[in-house]
Amino acid sequence: MFVEVVRRHLGSLPPGAQGWLGGLRDPQVGRALALLHARPARRWSLELLAREVGLSRSPLQARFAALVGHPPMRYLTRWRLQVAAGRLAQGGDKIASIALEVGYESEAAFNRAFKRLTGLPPAAWRRGQGTPPGGAEPAPGWRSGE
Repeated sequence: MFVEVVRRHLGSLPPGAQGWLGGLRDPQVGRALALLHARPARRWSLELLAREVGLSRSPLQARFAALVGHPPMRYLTRWRLQVAAGRLAQGGDKIASIALEVGYESEAAFNRAFKRLTGLPPAAWRRGQGTPPGGAEPAPGWRSGE
């Protein structure tokens, strides 16, 4: 039943709808999204992703950005950090382990990327469960997926 609801929703989207749901309607972009979601830690490059979905780099870049709203590698960065935020919220695991799990080769690089997107380093975000001190909203684009 869930699959049918998703199919109907996808069918009702206007032709220019952006976001990952809009991207799912395109065979190559949908495949690229599936690959990025399934293996976020893989050392993806635009060339490798394009090869996997049967397009050259430029057409994939253009279609992906037009349908999803971000170029593929930017989308991947945001996806990795969303996965990491989920892992951080669960507690327990060391930040360095989570960084490796989502595709960062160093904890320092992960910390910089996470702070750039959320406004907080991972440890502080974990302590506040995603809400910066003082109850302020997270950095623009974090929760909304901008």
